[in-house]
Formats: sequence, structure tokens, C-alpha cells
Amino acid sequence: MSKKKSETTLMDNNSFTVELEKHLRRELGTSPKRATAHDWWQALSLTLRDINLDQLQQSGLDENQEERHVCYLSMEFLMGRLLGDALMNLGLYETAATLLQSYGVRLSDVLDQERDMSLGNGGLGRLAACFMDSLANRNIPATGYGINYRYGLFRQVFVDGYQKEKPDVWREFGSPWETCRPSETVEIGLFGHMEMDHDGNNRWVPSKKLFGVPWDITIPSFGGQYVNRLRLWESLVGAYPIDLDKYNQGEYLEACRNLVDGDTISGVLYPEDSTPQGKDLRLIQQYFFTACSLKDIIRQHKQRGLPMGSLAKHYALQLNDTHPAIAIPELMRLLMDEEGMVWNQAWAITQEMCHYTNHTLLPEALEKWSASLLGRILPRHLQIIEMINYVFLNGEAKEQWGDNLEIIQKVSIFEELDNGDRMIRMANLSVIGSRRVNGVAALHSGLVKANLFPEFDALYPGKLVNVTNGVTPRRWLAHCNPGLARLLDRNIGTDWRTDLDQLEKLTPLAESPDFLDAFANVRFKNKERLARLIEKECKVTVNPNALFDVQIKRLHEYKRQQLNLLHIISLYHEMLDNPDADHTPRVFVFGAKAAPGYVLAKQIILAINKIAQVINNDRRLDDRLKVVFLPDYRVSLAEQIIPAADLSEQISTAGFEASGTGNMKLGLNGALTIGTLDGANVEIAEAVGDDNIFIFGKTVDEIAALQQQGYNPYHYYESNPVLKRAIDSLMNGSFCQHKPDLLKPVAEDLMHRDQFMALADFESYREAQQKVSETFRKPRLWWRKAVLNTARLGGFSSDRSIADYAEKVWGE
Repeated sequence: MSKKKSETTLMDNNSFTVELEKHLRRELGTSPKRATAHDWWQALSLTLRDINLDQLQQSGLDENQEERHVCYLSMEFLMGRLLGDALMNLGLYETAATLLQSYGVRLSDVLDQERDMSLGNGGLGRLAACFMDSLANRNIPATGYGINYRYGLFRQVFVDGYQKEKPDVWREFGSPWETCRPSETVEIGLFGHMEMDHDGNNRWVPSKKLFGVPWDITIPSFGGQYVNRLRLWESLVGAYPIDLDKYNQGEYLEACRNLVDGDTISGVLYPEDSTPQGKDLRLIQQYFFTACSLKDIIRQHKQRGLPMGSLAKHYALQLNDTHPAIAIPELMRLLMDEEGMVWNQAWAITQEMCHYTNHTLLPEALEKWSASLLGRILPRHLQIIEMINYVFLNGEAKEQWGDNLEIIQKVSIFEELDNGDRMIRMANLSVIGSRRVNGVAALHSGLVKANLFPEFDALYPGKLVNVTNGVTPRRWLAHCNPGLARLLDRNIGTDWRTDLDQLEKLTPLAESPDFLDAFANVRFKNKERLARLIEKECKVTVNPNALFDVQIKRLHEYKRQQLNLLHIISLYHEMLDNPDADHTPRVFVFGAKAAPGYVLAKQIILAINKIAQVINNDRRLDDRLKVVFLPDYRVSLAEQIIPAADLSEQISTAGFEASGTGNMKLGLNGALTIGTLDGANVEIAEAVGDDNIFIFGKTVDEIAALQQQGYNPYHYYESNPVLKRAIDSLMNGSFCQHKPDLLKPVAEDLMHRDQFMALADFESYREAQQKVSETFRKPRLWWRKAVLNTARLGGFSSDRSIADYAEKVWGE
């Protein structure tokens, strides 16, 4: 599924200078002497966008009729900033820096002008961005499809320790990276009713229309000679955004209703769905972008003069989690109702085109939609889903299990409720309607087969496969850690950027004192840079010589930031009790957002911030312990934290993290991992060796046994004095004397519920952290382990992941 790279020569330095100055003058109405840093950012971005657009045509995006085109459907694409990455990929970084310097401008100041694209939240979106990069780098024709959110998720700020959400207005004045394609606008329907046509067929008559306007972002390979695109849909409601009659009658709000409704649909990522309106909006968002994308795919297919019956031969749909699962009935609707196919032909094409990536084992994260809600918004799709389920249960399921009602109820797409409603299990629909289903780490994929979908695995041998996640080395090593990249270039050459297995050449250098010193020096400079950022953002001074202990990921109970917090409190008590002991200085760094409606997660953030305030101002510690929670965690912030991290916290409850990619990024940059045998930690441990990772905690089987016998967190609280003292300090107001009960909810949850068994793993975690401290006090040993982590993680490149997808999922 790959092409030979184009031989087109990219822009030379002189042409680059001419084009850059042309954009300054023509688009921005300024000159090099008068241009601000923001002007230079826009001009540079436009120049690189033009290079990519030219190369997009050379890449033959739509022309090759034999190539199977990958269509990656995802609610999130966490792209971060694009300029620095693009300059590096196109080999123009030094050229741009030199040119700007000639005008007295620093490239670093220009790069800081860019806002992160607010198109995602966490691992799901960042994985999608890495995969788009690697699809281009593997020369696989692909389009990423998503939503062009106006505000994204939210900008996180802290007020007196509380998380507050603010709109993230990232594209208020447009983005130079986006190209609008109004001529390729598509129309879709919503709501309405079903009626019989003159041939006796059911026909959907929507009562509301949406228009999807595509905005394209180019995605170049390293070297820029192959380019794919990310197509993001912006919603409009109705042909006319404003009703002038109502406006002229003074009914201003009503006159602008279409404008407001359209902006709402592509406005905010993951709207809070605790209200009926929120549930409606989430489903409409999912349908909106998948329906627009499928119409776009069919338009391209027809434009190429290809028969509809060959659609699956030329396009592979990858459903990134269940958010785009509505694509399955929508594709059936398009093929039957608009293209005139019979059921069997449409179903064969749908099953051949669709592929589903499962990202979670958590029951609450497996999407379910009320049939009454879906039927009200998408009445035809409910009919199709009912027919898919009927054919499946009376065909394959009946042949496999006969009248075994227990299994039939489990594999059915519909879950019957006591109130008479039904829930549509989107995961079941995705498995039944897809050609391949993949997990994202070896452990996770095994649990998908054994625990989540064992019946489907028995019914469809070979359908459920594993593709372990990966990260792009261009962004997550070359771009974010230039000091380490230069060190690697001098010692093992430059090919590692496109062949990460080249890092194995570092293994003998782990025995070289000179190389270890150079590696440590790079890390120290990165830590100094992060220390300056912490000073600026948190008003806390930290010591770059301390161990930087980092936990950066979405705030969720199963990721167990609360376990980290209990260890911090125990360290604090230990340092106060034994002030003359040889304590390893530590800086704990957190970065995470909690969903607006996730009350306990927000209480954990509050607890971390309140405890940090006390610890950071306790002069008795003599700067040996600091705790900082950097606000508004995002890609550009991660790019500064990851190269400075000494210890990577991957401490989720075994069996609950699908894979993780932060563990890969941190390890690739030389951080040592402390973690459970969960997700990709298992494969990371196998790669780096038991001596170069700090594994602790109960295994998947031990967690299951503990759940089965009845987990009692209070037992651990009572029997462990260190743990009891830490929790008591949350209960008694030690960290917020003016409001003694403020942190009680976190403590009470740990003592009486502790759904993800933090207390059961606490002592093992504390012992592992003691080993961390002992090892860090032996610099030669620490840096040897750090180098071996970088050397042995080449297999966690997203280039390898995409090669696996091409072979195991999209291939013949």
C-alpha cells in the first residue's frame, strides 16, 4: 500500500526567501522591516503551506486508481503547533532561522506566536496526529477526516486551586495552515420522518439540513516529497445564516438562529452530555462529520470514473474508536437509498471498507446511544441498525449459538432496558460491521479477545488483531528535543528519523562515560528550560539538579494521579520526620485536564494544587521537594516537559489502560518508567529489560482476583501506617486549614470506594519509588539506563504501527 517517493525538488533557499517576502507584502500588507513576530509566523506558515499544496498535487492524491486510499475518521486530531515541525520536515529550519536573524528576529520568538490547534484532547487525538504523519512518511495515500472545532475542548486555568474552563479561541482570526474548499461543500439531513415512495420503499424525509464546509490541512512526509491531507468539516445550518425579515423586525436573536446552531455543531469538542441537549449535540457531531466524509469519499470515487461496486477496493475506512461508528449505517443508507444497491451488496461493501480500533476496556467508555434518541434524530439509521441486528442474530449468531439466550443478548447490538427503551451498543455494531478490529497493545488486544469480545472472537476467527500504538520520531524526538537529536546525529547518523530501529546503535554507547556525560548535559539543559517555564507559569522556583518526576495525561481515576499524590504526601512526612537523612531532591510535575462534569477528577486536581501550595512554601524542606501542576496541558507544553523528564509515571491499574503513548514519548527521550504491567508498559518492559524499568503493583490476574473476592480499601488504610497518615492529612485539613473539609471527598473516596485500587498498590509503588531514589543518586547507573531506554524503544515508532495496519488491517 505504498508508492515510490516523488522526485520533485523542493524549494531552494532563494525561492524560499522570495516567496516568504511576497506573503509578507501581499497577504499581510507589511514589509520585512516592519513585520511583527506574528506577521513572520503567518508568512512562514503560508509559504510552507504553499510548498505542501504544490507537493500534494505531485503526490497524486486522487489520480491513482489502483491505490487503496485510507480514510481515517476521528473525533480528535491533536496536531499541536505546525510551523516548527514543518520547517524541520522540509529541511528549511536553518534557512528560516538565518533569514529571520538578518532582520533582527529570532525564530524561537516567531514559533511562540502559534496557538496549538484545539482539535483534540488527549491520547486519542495525538495518536491520530502521529498516524497522519506516518501515513505520509510511508507514502500511503490517506485523508484524515474530523471536525474543524472553533473552540476545541477548553483552556484550563486554576483559580485558588480549582480547575476553571475557558473557551480556547484558537482560530478566531483564521489559521494560515487551513485552506477552505467551499466548492466541495456537502449537504446532510437530520430529524424528520419516514414515508413510503411510489415503489413501496421507505424513504427518509429530513426536516433539517446541515452543510459541511471542508477545510484542508496538508500533512507532509519527512523531506516533504509526499503529502496527504487532513480534511476538517465546519457546520452551517441552512442556506442563509441570517433571516433578514426577522432581523429587520427587531428579532435579532431569532434572526441569527441558523448562525448560532451551525456554530454550535462544530463549536466545542465533547460537549457536556449530562443534559438531553448535550446528548443530542454529541450524536449530531458524530453523524455530521462521518456523513460529510462518506459523501466526500463517494464524490471522489465517482469523479475518478469508478463503478460504485468497486468502492471497497479503493477505500479503507478506519474508525478511531466508536465515535465514527454511525458511519456503518450511514454507508449502508448511501449505498441503498442513494445508489440503488440491494442489501447484500451494500452490506458486503460496508463490511469490507470499515475497520474499527478499540481504545478502551472501561464499560462506561464503550458508547451506547438510546434508540429513542437516535431514532428521533436519524430515523432511517435506526431502521438500518435494526436490520443489521436482525440479519446478524438470525444468521451468523443463530448458526454459532443456537437459542443460547444469554450469549444472544450479549452479542446483540441492542441492550433492552427495564423502562422499555433500548440502548444501541456502538462497539458491537462496530465489530459486526467491520472487516478487522484491532486493539492497541498486546495486553489490551488479548483482553479485548478474552474479556470484552470473547464471543465475537470465537465467531470471527482472525478478525480481532493487535496493532501496538506508536509515536512519530519527527515530532517527539527530532523536533521536541533538538539537543538530543544533534547528539544522536553525531554518533549514529541521521537515518533514525525515518527508521527508528537505528537507535539500537546507541546500545554500546551506554558504556561510554563521555557519551553518558553528553547525554546528561542535554537533559540538564532541557530541565533548565522547563524550570524557567515553571517559574513563569507557576511562580515556583525548582532545582534542575533534582529528579523531575512527571505524570502528564488526562485526569482520570484509573490513571491514578491520586496514587502519585499519596506518595508525595508520604515523602513530605518523611522529610519532616527525618530532616537530616539523605533525601533525593524531587520535582513532581503534573499536567492534565479533567472533563468539566467529572467531579472527582476535578477534586483530585484541587487536592494536588492545595498540597503543592503547602509543600512549595515549607522552608523546612530546603527545596528538596516541589510540586507543580502546569495549567492547560497541550502538545506544545508536552514538547517542553517530555525532554526534561527523568521519571515517567505510568501507574494505571493493570488492565485498564489500553496502550498509552506518553509512556513511549517519555521513554524515547530517555526518561525511566515507573509503572504497572498495563497497556504498552508490558511491551516497553520487554524491550528495555527488567533492569531498566521500575515495575510495581498487582497484575491483571491479581486485580481480577481482588475484585472477585471483594475489594476492601479500608483494610489497606488501617493496616499501613504510612498510608493512613497520608489519607488522614487529607481528612483533617493539614493542607487547607482555613477549610478543613475541603479535601475530604478525595480521602473518603479512597477509603470507601477506591474503584481502581490505588491503596492496594500503594506499598509496592512506594518501594519502587525508593529504588528510583537510590538509582538516581548513582548518576552513571541512571544515565546508562536512560540511554538504553532510548536505544531500545525504536519499535514504538508510529511508522511501524502504520506498517502493521497496512499488513494486518487494510491489506488483502
